[in-house]
Amino acid sequence: MCRRVTSRVVTVMAGVFSLAISLHAQTQPSEWRHIGNAAFNLGLSSVATGPVDRVWYSEDGLRLFARTHSGKTFETDDFEKWRSVAKPSDPPWQESAPAASVPEPAAKIRQASRSRMYGLGLAAYRSEDGGASWSNLTQFRGASLLGPGLSDLAVSPRDPDELAVAGAGGVWRSADGGLSWSGLNQFLPNLPVSRILSSPSGMRGLRIALSTPGTSELEWMPGEKSAWRIVDNADISQEASVRSALSRAFGTSITALGVSGTYLYAGSSDGQLWSSADKGWSWSAPSDRLAGPVESIFVNPKDPRIAVAALGRRDLSASFQTKAAHVLRTMNGGIFWDDMTASLPDSAAHGVTADSTGGAVYVATDAGVFMTATDLGSAGTPTNWIAIGEKLPQAAAVDVKLDAGANQLFVALDGMGVYATIAPHRLRDVRVVNAADFSSRATAPGGLLSVIGAHVQSAQSGSGPVPVLAASDLASQIQVPFNAQGSSVALSIESASGRFAMGFALRSASPAIFVDPDGSPLVLDSESGVLLDSSKPARPKSRIQILATGLGRVRPDYPAGVAAPLNEPPQVVARVRVYMDGIPLEVTQAILAPGYIGYYLIEAELPAIVNQGAAELYVEVEGQASNHVRLYLAQ
Repeated sequence: MCRRVTSRVVTVMAGVFSLAISLHAQTQPSEWRHIGNAAFNLGLSSVATGPVDRVWYSEDGLRLFARTHSGKTFETDDFEKWRSVAKPSDPPWQESAPAASVPEPAAKIRQASRSRMYGLGLAAYRSEDGGASWSNLTQFRGASLLGPGLSDLAVSPRDPDELAVAGAGGVWRSADGGLSWSGLNQFLPNLPVSRILSSPSGMRGLRIALSTPGTSELEWMPGEKSAWRIVDNADISQEASVRSALSRAFGTSITALGVSGTYLYAGSSDGQLWSSADKGWSWSAPSDRLAGPVESIFVNPKDPRIAVAALGRRDLSASFQTKAAHVLRTMNGGIFWDDMTASLPDSAAHGVTADSTGGAVYVATDAGVFMTATDLGSAGTPTNWIAIGEKLPQAAAVDVKLDAGANQLFVALDGMGVYATIAPHRLRDVRVVNAADFSSRATAPGGLLSVIGAHVQSAQSGSGPVPVLAASDLASQIQVPFNAQGSSVALSIESASGRFAMGFALRSASPAIFVDPDGSPLVLDSESGVLLDSSKPARPKSRIQILATGLGRVRPDYPAGVAAPLNEPPQVVARVRVYMDGIPLEVTQAILAPGYIGYYLIEAELPAIVNQGAAELYVEVEGQASNHVRLYLAQ
């Protein structure tokens, strides 16, 4: 029965598998994918987004407008999707209507009909007698259903029962006079990202910080489908504590920190830089005052004497400078800082990151995202910065970050959220990684590898030809022969740009669960073939199917580069174990995925009782553990 179900599931999931096989190879530097959406969960009546200052209806009441705190204007006519208004007009002036009384001091009053009025203060109110008495529409158990910081209220000219409220958490609408509310924030591009804290890795998803005061760290969790989630912000709190202490010690506001090993770097709002080589016990004298605040510091993890700093808006009082320095570098632990701005537009820089081995620096500016190729440790400075975000939404870039392997680039845009792509410098710096999770973990006989930055035409190893499964100018996928032996596999690769050789660690088994670029694992429900995520969780006693690579040899022997048969696919020779939150699951089969090349399919049964929420799932073969992924469970 398992084999019949497996064949049916693989057929149903053909689109998903094909995506996983070719996803990295098809991504272009100018093609960006949006991570998550613009909404986050604050426990309100609906998901929230960034602050909105004004909200108003068109004269016919068919469209609703919102002006965000950053000054952008959006409109909607279906009360779901929003469009940016290219040349917005000023919102209409609204005076508070005269009322017999007000529900709270300084409340804004809007007339809806002859007798009906709405009020807005800490909460939203309604009056049916011209303001003589008021009912609270949004207060529940001492808190507002619409969150704090309510800023504006508008009544539809078509219907006095329809109103919209703007606040620190976005826009809400009621169609029944305020008795019930729905958020309009799911697709309102108003996420006020200030920093990218970490890239997806294992159980953790992309983490960001917001510019909104008092908002905690947010995470787009692997497998998430609805909204960003608030998570523990211990790292942010610790950094804030260090900045506060240094601000007192240096007598100025510390706005940026960089840490690696024993080296610490600090930058201030008035454009000064300090460094410490002994974990902050002693500090260098401050640098000369620069032309703008220090907003970000990248420290080379392999050589922390090397650091790069990004400077914000230009101090107009520094008129002696023809062009402000926006990117600075030190190669001696902060004793001297060199100007790397070169051809970069004279625009505030907010974030900076670099590949310490690939020789690429990325900077986020008000004018967009730029890249330059340079050896951070050499005396030469770059002269050419290249714009790489032409196909991103038009917005200032506020931060950039590379993942741990410097294979993916993440960019945060003002009010627009986070976007990602394959790091463009990989086009000239070829790297071989595990195809399942883009890590440098070892491979195994039959394992899949991704060659990033090369259009592979052919490949050889000591055991013979290496099948090339997919190839593009950005990435290619190859499969290690099943008869590969030894502790490493030596690859000789012929690409469109030339021939090169490199080695990759080899083990008899090195399992890795396939994840998409955002960290969501390829784990399916066996019965339905549905990809499991937060909106489609696994249930007790159900069977799940895990797509993996690196499980090693199979029985009977099977050639690399050939799709596994749909019937009686070869079985994995080694014993495969699956663990959920550290508890072993019953593994019902481990085979080559029918109809696909280089994919293994592991089927396991969940226990009769599971804890609702997210669980940690991983695979173990011959003592080697895979990456840990997130599996959502429902009772």
